[in-house]
Amino acid sequence: FVVVEPEAAETLAALDRETIIALYREHGALLFHGFHAGLDQFGDFAWRFCKTAEVNETPGRAPLDPNRLVYGVDGGTQEFALHPELSREPWKPDLAMFACLSPPGEGGQTTLCDGIELVRALPAEIREGLSDRWLIYASAAWPELLEFWLATANPDDALLADSPAGCPYHFERIPDGRIVRFYTAPALHKPMFADAAAFGNFLLFARFVNGRRDFPLLDNRRPVPEEWLQAIKHVADRLTVAIRWHKGDVLMLDNTRFMHGRTA
Repeated sequence: FVVVEPEAAETLAALDRETIIALYREHGALLFHGFHAGLDQFGDFAWRFCKTAEVNETPGRAPLDPNRLVYGVDGGTQEFALHPELSREPWKPDLAMFACLSPPGEGGQTTLCDGIELVRALPAEIREGLSDRWLIYASAAWPELLEFWLATANPDDALLADSPAGCPYHFERIPDGRIVRFYTAPALHKPMFADAAAFGNFLLFARFVNGRRDFPLLDNRRPVPEEWLQAIKHVADRLTVAIRWHKGDVLMLDNTRFMHGRTA
């Protein structure tokens, strides 16, 4: 990652926007260190580069500045496996922004891994096994979601089989009567500002934090082989770097190229 430091008493707001965009396009991970950014400065800086924002609705995130959609990170002290932000959803953001308002006394480093370098370092048989394959994210649909996309909370099977244009989901009714939403994404994808394939999905988090092998599934609706997951994690661990946070640091991350996690 690139470290950007201030000249004299330079502030985040004084940085040239086009220079930052050029660095971001080339490197994908920028750490702004020494600017002593607070909550307001962070919010202002983020919205200089974003037209809209998504909220991660994981329970327990403190609303620090809900008007500007700035929330605290996931609570607790456990280690988190690598993942792009909201990679389990069709609306995975292009950009992820982090700020350190209160650095941890010990540990708690944010970890980064370049998904392009990960693909290049994978064993050839795993890289080839993931190429041109898709991942299926299947989870239960709830009434409000069905109402939003299908205009009814109780759709019949004909409506489930005919999702409207623009809907990111395929719906199915399973034997116990519940309705499941399916969303698909390539196992290896092209980042926004690079031509090489990258690995960036929810597989590592699902397996090594949530203990699940069925979310996501491969396009044949079978789990990704355990030996593949172990090999991917082994390579990713070797390529991962850690951000040792200082108060006021800001991290700008290409969420289409990089994965992030944290140490305990």
